[in-house]
Amino acid sequence: MNKPKDFARLDIDTGLENPASRLFVDPGKMGFIDLSGVRLLRCGVDTVRQLYRGMIRPEIMALFENPGTLVDFAGQRWHSGRVGRDSGYQYKLQNADLGIILLIKNFNAKLDCIGPHLKIEVSPHAIDSLSPERLQARLDFYASEVMTHVEINQCAVHLALDLQGWAPPADLVAQMHCRATTHRDITGINEINWATKSSTYGRGETSMFGSASGVQLCIYNKTEQAKATDKLDYWESVWKRRDSFDAADPDNYNPDQAVWRVELRYHHSIIQQFASGSLDVRTGQAIETRSFAAFSGHLDGLWRYGLRQFKLLCRPGYFAPIWTLIREDVRVDLPVDSLLDDTEYKRYYKTSRGFSGKNVELFLGNFVSLLARERVGARRAFHTLKDWDCWPVIRDHYAAKGMDEDGLYKHIKGILEERHVRWGRAV
Repeated sequence: MNKPKDFARLDIDTGLENPASRLFVDPGKMGFIDLSGVRLLRCGVDTVRQLYRGMIRPEIMALFENPGTLVDFAGQRWHSGRVGRDSGYQYKLQNADLGIILLIKNFNAKLDCIGPHLKIEVSPHAIDSLSPERLQARLDFYASEVMTHVEINQCAVHLALDLQGWAPPADLVAQMHCRATTHRDITGINEINWATKSSTYGRGETSMFGSASGVQLCIYNKTEQAKATDKLDYWESVWKRRDSFDAADPDNYNPDQAVWRVELRYHHSIIQQFASGSLDVRTGQAIETRSFAAFSGHLDGLWRYGLRQFKLLCRPGYFAPIWTLIREDVRVDLPVDSLLDDTEYKRYYKTSRGFSGKNVELFLGNFVSLLARERVGARRAFHTLKDWDCWPVIRDHYAAKGMDEDGLYKHIKGILEERHVRWGRAV
């Protein structure tokens, strides 16, 4: 399939092409699409997850002797507790006022060894209140208080555009074209987990494309989600303060109209691929970033990349005008210089070249046999596999064979079932 094209944008007064115009013309049907009523409120970083390697300080573990209590750490009061295995970590320190959660002690690494023992999750209000440099300094400080031999591992980011005057079409799934085979549509739900919080409401509308361990696109009613989490006052203050990319209409947030969010979520393994594969056009060198602060100038590039991976088409061969508008006119709102024009963005994929791909399959067979011996279920086995540092290699190997993550999960489940049925407890 050829790359989709954008409709021409015409000046409403002169009829000449104008890349800033909101009037789009469909050359095939000779129809006009006027998006002057769409209001782009704000595009910002909604979530940062910074990962670190190191050795946990022995005194830190004393903070979790009484889970569910308040403890003193790094000059602040924190709520300590345990977290579910699905997170990949065992313990957490949380301060909602600061907008920081520290996930500590990786399940798959020994306590007394250097390992990927820390992930710091940052909420929108903390990201909004600090520059990337100041935020990074704070995260690095917390990391140094948790561990010795600290090494920045990589970061994950979520980019979110809030807009009014547009709602996703009823046939969104049919119009969205992407390599991802995973799609979830949630309508009329009663409960959904948003980041680290659970929200319960009856009118949520959400559509998700892609995998949480790769690049994921989420489109949802932000007004409903903000009401459900009691955060509407905060988000309205953000929308009123930033209030659009439209210089001619600086006060265009309408509190009586729903705000929809288009969100791109990048797993840390994908950020690493960009860090290894993207080149500075002046020097030809890979950007090789690991921290959020170092990567923040590249977020405009990530935004555009994501909207070319997930393609909203209004008809074969042509982007929907709204997709052209939000891809070309939107910039991520951060107090840093954008490096979009100075960087050639590519993802570097590690391959099985240099060793036989059979090694991956032999490992998976032995891995599943050991899990079967310990009577570990398929879901837990799959989450354990995804938490491992070599997961991207395994995922990419099977993807090259036409097996997506859902297919790989079913493959593991099938092998486990076969081991249990044929060998029973003898395994």
